[in-house]
Amino acid sequence: MVSLSCVMFLRSCSLAARLQPLLAVLRPISTTRPAGKELDLDLWKSVMKAQALQEDRPSDPSPSALDAQRHLVEMWHQAGKLVPRSITDEQLQDLAALGTKSGKKKFLKFLAIKEAHKIAKKEKREKRNIDEQLEERKLDEQLEEERLKNTFLMRFWSSSMDRLQNWRAAQAMCFGQPLVYDLSYEHHMTRREMENTVSQLLEAEGWNRRALDPFHLHFCGLQPGGAYHHQLLKRYGPEAWDRLLITATPRRPLDLFPPERLVYLTADSPCVLRAFDHGKVYVVGAMVDRSIRSGLSLANAKRLNLATARLPLDEHLDWDSGAKNLTLDQMMRILSALKDTGRWRTALEFVPKRKHCGFHRTARTGKTQSGRHDAPNRRGPGRNT
Repeated sequence: MVSLSCVMFLRSCSLAARLQPLLAVLRPISTTRPAGKELDLDLWKSVMKAQALQEDRPSDPSPSALDAQRHLVEMWHQAGKLVPRSITDEQLQDLAALGTKSGKKKFLKFLAIKEAHKIAKKEKREKRNIDEQLEERKLDEQLEEERLKNTFLMRFWSSSMDRLQNWRAAQAMCFGQPLVYDLSYEHHMTRREMENTVSQLLEAEGWNRRALDPFHLHFCGLQPGGAYHHQLLKRYGPEAWDRLLITATPRRPLDLFPPERLVYLTADSPCVLRAFDHGKVYVVGAMVDRSIRSGLSLANAKRLNLATARLPLDEHLDWDSGAKNLTLDQMMRILSALKDTGRWRTALEFVPKRKHCGFHRTARTGKTQSGRHDAPNRRGPGRNT
């Protein structure tokens, strides 16, 4: 009986404790309201809602609740939503306090934007530090150059090198061996292929200028106002193009040189170039063909009734994969090295290593056979496009 009375007493105490805030509100209202006026229900409702929210809100989220919020952020990140990369425990507590999903999304979006601004500022500051370091290094190099001026050794300036290279190119135009780039393929290429072709021509011309014994370059079939001419003017500039020490002409190679001196270099030729002949005029088709339509340059050479030849790639290299078509600047480097040294092993070092597995063990390392290459193929069989 005693225990039952104790239980009833405790229940009455708890009920009184719960009704105490309501009584505190109702008592002033009931005692202070004038006679004839009813109870303010709106005020009563607002007080009750505030009390209920205060009781339902957790004071301090548990670690498991924070882990749940962190897992939610990670899931939204994997789903592609805008959330921050890193989030602190305090931010997770603020996130857990939000009751709606839209509110959480807006809060995480705000944190992500704020984090992006911080990252951008940090990258900008790092870039500024790098630029300052580069400026300091450049200043140190300038000071070092100023210090090296006080020496008994003669300095070779870059302007002197330019004059030397221009002098060699001018001598090549008078006495050098001609090398022809056939620019009659503009209707067989797309715009992107045309741009790549002109880029390779620029590389080939620059490599030829730096050679010890440069070729006399001929750009044959260059039509004024054509696609080749437009791209060359765009890349060089009108003034530099006018000063360029090459021969640019719309005429064909047959109109400039005797047919018996011309040898068209194409990867589809059945004849192999065994040795470099200083008395021949080699013709290279200025073309970049991403679809690798074989036989196009060979068909052009057969139309002109010219001798053809291909580089001895299979005879010297253990070819792995890919077509045997080389870029224009690679052809220039190979021909220049072959002209200077007469060694195929030295010349074929400029073939990209990704296309072959090295030289044959039986390949000759000495000079090439002098005095002949395979018989010119004027009407021989070949693959047409």
